Amino acid sequence: NAHGHTTVCQGSLYFTGKAMSAQWEYDDKDHAVKWTKGDKFYWQADTGSAEFIIFVGASPFEANYGPPGRTARITEGLASGRLQYVVIDPRFSKTAAKAWKWLPNRPGTEGAIALALIRYVLEHEGQNSRFLTNANKAAAAQDGEPSWSNATWLVHVDEKGEPGKMVRSDEIGLEGPRIRTDDDGNAYDYPLFACLVNGKPTAIDPNDEATPVEGDLFVDGVVAGKRVKSALQLLKESAFERTIAEWAEIAGVNEQDILAIGEKMLRHGTKAVPDIHRGVSQHTNGFYNVLAWYSLAALMGNYDHKGGLSKSSAYSAGGKKKGQPYPIADLISGKMPSWGLSIIRHGVKYEDTTLFSEGYPSKRPFYPLSSDVYQEIVPSIGDQYPYPVKALFFYMGSPVYALPAGHKLIEILRDVEKLPLFVCSDIVVGETSMYADYIFPDLAYLERWEFHGSHPKFPMKNQPVRQPAIPPLTDTVEVFGQKVPLSLEAMLLAIAEELDLPGFGKDGFAEGVPFTRPEHLYLKMVANIAAGDKPGDAVQDASDEELRVFLAARKHLPHTVFDERVWKESCGEEWWRKVVYVLNRGGRFQEAAKAYMGETLSNAYGKLLSIYCEKVAETKNSRTGKRFSGIARFYEPYVDSLGKKLDDEAQGFDFKLITHREIFHTKSRTASNYWLLALMPESSVLINRIDAHRLGLKEGDQVRILSPSNPDGEWDFGNGRKRPMVGKVKIVEGLRPGTITFPLGFGHWAYGSSDMVIDGAVVRQDERRGKGIHANAAMRVDPALGNTPLSDPVGASVAFYDSMVKVVKEVS
Repeated sequence: NAHGHTTVCQGSLYFTGKAMSAQWEYDDKDHAVKWTKGDKFYWQADTGSAEFIIFVGASPFEANYGPPGRTARITEGLASGRLQYVVIDPRFSKTAAKAWKWLPNRPGTEGAIALALIRYVLEHEGQNSRFLTNANKAAAAQDGEPSWSNATWLVHVDEKGEPGKMVRSDEIGLEGPRIRTDDDGNAYDYPLFACLVNGKPTAIDPNDEATPVEGDLFVDGVVAGKRVKSALQLLKESAFERTIAEWAEIAGVNEQDILAIGEKMLRHGTKAVPDIHRGVSQHTNGFYNVLAWYSLAALMGNYDHKGGLSKSSAYSAGGKKKGQPYPIADLISGKMPSWGLSIIRHGVKYEDTTLFSEGYPSKRPFYPLSSDVYQEIVPSIGDQYPYPVKALFFYMGSPVYALPAGHKLIEILRDVEKLPLFVCSDIVVGETSMYADYIFPDLAYLERWEFHGSHPKFPMKNQPVRQPAIPPLTDTVEVFGQKVPLSLEAMLLAIAEELDLPGFGKDGFAEGVPFTRPEHLYLKMVANIAAGDKPGDAVQDASDEELRVFLAARKHLPHTVFDERVWKESCGEEWWRKVVYVLNRGGRFQEAAKAYMGETLSNAYGKLLSIYCEKVAETKNSRTGKRFSGIARFYEPYVDSLGKKLDDEAQGFDFKLITHREIFHTKSRTASNYWLLALMPESSVLINRIDAHRLGLKEGDQVRILSPSNPDGEWDFGNGRKRPMVGKVKIVEGLRPGTITFPLGFGHWAYGSSDMVIDGAVVRQDERRGKGIHANAAMRVDPALGNTPLSDPVGASVAFYDSMVKVVKEVS
């Protein structure tokens, strides 16, 4: 088991991208053609060329992987008159302050606004038919489009009108599966899909580069005795379930604003683009919110267009590209393949496991369409489902602080019967690592290596390389006879040495090619970046002067971090100067001028895009047994894992709790930065003036946040210590009435904010680090699970913006 933290960030954003990008291709492992190779990613607006942007649940001036890379482009667009944008967000953010319009919607209704705009576009026949009619690769190429969609593909519809599988060509009397052979010469069937072309049934090979197929957009009828509809017809029907006025009422926004946005979109075409983030994703209906906005983008033909939607493109560090010197995965000997069911039950259908003998509902949710379901790791250990766990290692994560309802994890982490060994690698004694049996000090960001990859905000291809810039503060340790800074890597190497694991040691990468220190791996990755992604794409050699500067810039680093001989041996003499060239520039970055090819992106997504996601439609909710929808639909937010709507408002919990970020703070590192704390020493609970007046609150009053799953409004740390969720009131106009918010990054109770005893010595607290409120413990626990926050059953996002709470004035 190895799992990341994706779902606490914006999981449903990533996994909608994965569902939409699944390709109809041969799978070498299963020896069959299937929906495969979906990428875990998301699209963002090309802010440097867009003319009209709809920022939804996003504030690039404050957060969202935003300010450094996006602010300059957006500001230039505003100043030059190129760009106008609208913000849809319950809070009046710094981004909203510069917007043409601000729509303070009800949290969780973002998808309703997208469906309203889809209806507007279709009613005004503003859809990009040139893009949408392209049913395969050849048709897209003929029109100069890098990507294409399944908008015209036919879908089976049952007697209840529910869509199911997509129509295969042989099911309606057309050509049957084509016979193809794999790389080993084995024959296999390649089934085809179908559409109508001017009313005539036609087979579709989505990847055909020779025969263009342009299908009919709106199909609703019977073909060869089969009731069918086109994917775009299904999307239209979803959007037309309600009028624009009704969608506006659901979202709590003005219908005229939606109409004005729709008019702007049609005016700007492919350069009118939605840009969505956490505020869309982190709900129990997050997947369908995201799918609705990305479907709107498909209607506009945004994908791969200048000023439209961009997918990140990074230079590969793994060595899989032709011409790269170090195929890392192939160099590691003795690899053990993963097997069985993961602790978070991801990537597999409940019905395909032996646990299905228990029937519906499953004891805990399965996530066949997602991965890295952060909120499931510790609760699953607590429930010992699907099996008990003996050891847990945490790295660069603090779920107790970061997750909604993180307080429910504390009792599990403290239970040595359910979790015998808990090890953390951390730069502090944090809110989660304080419960660990062992804490291994790790390196901070200026002391370490990191390969971030790129980000969709950049249309240029790039790969930044973080590298040690200062001497580390951790101790020096010895592994495999090598002195290295104490870090996560040192710990892993030491464990490998102790267990005599293959793939490590003096012959770790090959005979005579050692893997005994971190640089042995990382500098090979830099060499791969330097080589580029195709033959002839390598960077130039560093000059003698560049090499002199490189060495001089590292004179202050100890030999445990920088040793020219070790670094040169790690990447090879022939690659050394190219590696220096990359490291001197902090990575590899494509020239900005090469980001575009006319009006399309050079680094295009360039594949099939699914408006109707058949793989999703063929998947059932393991708790309810009901199939998921393959098309964008609106589902009410704030439901438990059994699909039951939570009516907490009827019990007096009348405020929707959301969070936001201040640009000068992060969730983790900045609580100890006193220059930043001086800007805002203490966080507040933001409340609209109307609500404050109703509750008799004034600026600076102390309020406690209560919820149905935390009626006392407190954190219980399990060692006799408790802390109330109490914060100062800040009254604002720029917040939707009925909503409260607090900034993340404050209210620490570990991280040096309380006394610690280490080796018998008391390390005194610094009270500055603990000021303010951290109200995640007020966020709703799923009543059907008892130890887990509410989550999206499809995209697996944890629900940050759905909880209903009560605000009570604290009387001193």
